[in-house]
Amino acid sequence: MGNNFRHRQHDLQAQHAALLTRSNTKQALGNGIYDRYQYPALTAQHAPLAWRYDLNPATNPYLMERLGINAVFNAGAIKLDGRYLLVARVEGLDRKSFFAVAESPNGVDNFVFWERPITMPETAEPDTNVYDMRVTRHEDGWIYGLFCTERKDPAARPGDESSAVAQCGIARTHDLITWERLPDLKTPSAQQRNVVLHPEFVQGKYALYTRPQDSFIEAGAGGGIGFGLTDSMENAVVSREWIVDGKQYHTVYEAKNGQGPAPIKTAHGWLHLAHGVRNTAAGLRYVLYLFLTDLTQPDKLLHKPGGYFIAPEGEERVGDVSNVAFSNGWILDEDGTVFIYYASSDTRMHVATSTVDQLMDYVLHTPADEYSSAASVRQINALIDANQAFAQEMQSDKALSYNGVGA
Repeated sequence: MGNNFRHRQHDLQAQHAALLTRSNTKQALGNGIYDRYQYPALTAQHAPLAWRYDLNPATNPYLMERLGINAVFNAGAIKLDGRYLLVARVEGLDRKSFFAVAESPNGVDNFVFWERPITMPETAEPDTNVYDMRVTRHEDGWIYGLFCTERKDPAARPGDESSAVAQCGIARTHDLITWERLPDLKTPSAQQRNVVLHPEFVQGKYALYTRPQDSFIEAGAGGGIGFGLTDSMENAVVSREWIVDGKQYHTVYEAKNGQGPAPIKTAHGWLHLAHGVRNTAAGLRYVLYLFLTDLTQPDKLLHKPGGYFIAPEGEERVGDVSNVAFSNGWILDEDGTVFIYYASSDTRMHVATSTVDQLMDYVLHTPADEYSSAASVRQINALIDANQAFAQEMQSDKALSYNGVGA
């Protein structure tokens, strides 16, 4: 038995080390907007062996996995002291989620979890489940983590063990190790999910992107990416929400939409990454899209390309909740590189890379959705006409050059 234990332990350690040190390379060609990568950046198998296995042969002679990890996904992101850090949602086999920090030297591979998951303090009303943290370094000097705190619906009928209430939990830190839990956000909405803190004060107040919901699943009549102000994060109260970017019939964000990570500040405005949801015969489909708001009025929409920015492809479409791309974390590097961290199908984390210049070109020059098939055809024909005119111009210039004109 002893030899079997040691051999199995050796094989587990070797397999784990190979995963953690595996290089990740860009996929060929891409779409010119961003680059996808060959492998997921972070998976359940990245979780430390010491989290999952009792490594004492006396108490676990078969080296069984005692506390399995089901999925690692929906990670907030921040660069801190030169390290690329993901604050991942880690879900155990018991369906409970918790937060854990994984660190990479370059932002695309070699992610290694810190020794222990985050010990998140509880409020007077303990959470049943916490997940999907957005991490924002605010100009007040704190790093804030805003996340969904889920509790059983006290109004659920007897025997209903699935009805839940979602609200926005708030915590702050300086190092992602020690966290101070603050009271949950209060808003006029029955439920809140996908709440994100704007990184700067607006009109001297803290600004929040919200997602008002009528119920745990349905956004309802007031759905969309909301906006509101609060005097304090220590007792955050948004007395009024208004919609920055609403739902729209027959679009990729017709059922609901929500802010992803905190927006990135650019010379042209605040660049936002969001998710949109539509219903299909196979269930809900989640995709990502971009939009731009005003620098001084971040609730004022300036540009919004039509359609989606990232959708699940290939194996990304398969997982616990299939056909989902979701992001709540990205990092702007000093050289203008943008690391976009997105989860696929509530199962694993991926990375895509781009630059601020590429993303701004995409946002500023991609046509907006005009909400009809006829308008889509007009846009395609306009592009064809422009390409034909350009080709004719190039052909004319080539002929002139061949005949020696302008030499």
